[in-house]
Amino acid sequence: MQNMVKEIVDMDRRAREITEAAQQEKINSEKEVAAKREEIREDYLKRARERIALNEPKEREAAENAWKLVQARQNEISAQLDAQYAENADRWAQELAKRVLEA
Repeated sequence: MQNMVKEIVDMDRRAREITEAAQQEKINSEKEVAAKREEIREDYLKRARERIALNEPKEREAAENAWKLVQARQNEISAQLDAQYAENADRWAQELAKRVLEA
């Protein structure tokens, strides 16, 4: 009978050791996963920063070229408006005066 009780106690102790080892393994695995996740995140951010640094000059140049096109178009429109004003200023002034006086 005592032998049987001793076996039960030993089995219970071994079961607790196995459970504790499994719990410890779970905790260690969770820590490893968290560390790996952080490592992957840092690597991703590092590569993203490198891509940004690599692409910045190209993007800046493209933006400046686009801005130059917009500026050129604006200058063209401004020149057209100036030419129209120079050509029609007197006629427009007379027309405005006429409309004001007739109103």
